[in-house]
Amino acid sequence: MKARTVGMRILNSLVPVLLAFLVGGVAIACLGENPPETYWILISKSLLTPKGFLTTLHYAAPLILTGLAIAVNFKAGIYNMGVEGSVLLGGFFAGIVGAYLPGTLDPTVLKLLCLLVGVACGMLYVVVPALLKAYFHVDEMVVTLMLNYALAKVLEFLATGVFRDQGAGYVCTPTVSDGAMFQRITSAKLTPFFFISLAAFVVMFLVMNRSKLGFEITAMGKNVEFADAMGMRVRKKIVVLMLISGALAGLAGAGYMLSDQYHYTLSFSGDPGLGWDGMLIALLGNHSPVGILIAAVFYAALKTGADNINLYSSVPKEIVTVIQGLIILFLAVKLIDERLSLGDRVKRRISHGGSKAQGTVSVTQGNGTREA
Repeated sequence: MKARTVGMRILNSLVPVLLAFLVGGVAIACLGENPPETYWILISKSLLTPKGFLTTLHYAAPLILTGLAIAVNFKAGIYNMGVEGSVLLGGFFAGIVGAYLPGTLDPTVLKLLCLLVGVACGMLYVVVPALLKAYFHVDEMVVTLMLNYALAKVLEFLATGVFRDQGAGYVCTPTVSDGAMFQRITSAKLTPFFFISLAAFVVMFLVMNRSKLGFEITAMGKNVEFADAMGMRVRKKIVVLMLISGALAGLAGAGYMLSDQYHYTLSFSGDPGLGWDGMLIALLGNHSPVGILIAAVFYAALKTGADNINLYSSVPKEIVTVIQGLIILFLAVKLIDERLSLGDRVKRRISHGGSKAQGTVSVTQGNGTREA
């Protein structure tokens, strides 16, 4: 039974991806290109070459953390949309600490301080939404969404004024010192930050699958009133889980700053952003740590492969963006179906209609027999 459940979860995650690739293949064919060849370039250059695979792991590192940050809340029925804000705030101040602290500090200590500042900022960002949700039943989705936009403006003000690097030709903060940077392990982009994210993955795997808190997360997600009645102290758990989510997202932002960006720009987190990508990854991985790890690597492989499509074919790399958008679309359909049980309603309607028709036939036959 458990194997069947796992199989169904894997299938539910694969179907949106396969549909997205199928529709994307139609678009590629309309451009006059060969879809299988294009997809082979996409996959082989990102997963089947040493440099491509290591680059994919580099891009996957922050996505693993943001995916876990989303999952630990969503699985408990807490819709924290502030992961992107925690990423931005954690990355921004990790970069400021890395740029303004003396470069003579021990590199290990400097990196650790930057990461801790990122984690602290990520947690600080979700404190108010967590307290409002836990003690005043304020919708955390609305609060965190609004805070994201407010924070973006605050950081824009700081980046263009107080902390702007006056020597740069565009809006950015000063570059972090060499001691704060995570250096590349090989000629690929992979840095030790990937192993930090992997360690966080192991911790969260144990928390979500082997601990009392993990059981409570599942119970809250299924029925929060029952969980509260069973003495799980739901208010406290809401605050704790949102703080854990903020810590993971802040770590993602800090690590991304120290291993890839090295200074804050107005497009630091990308478009749509590491936090929003984390939501897609959490949904694709069914809020399971192992599923999130696989989904993060897959999503990062799309990014790595997109950079090679233009080099080895005439297909524009924007086709990858189209595929990512289609995955989001099909996942949204799946999520709506799960929330509203549309499939079950249709089945019941069909079943009810069939049984009603059968009953009408039986009555008609019965009347005919009596008349005879």
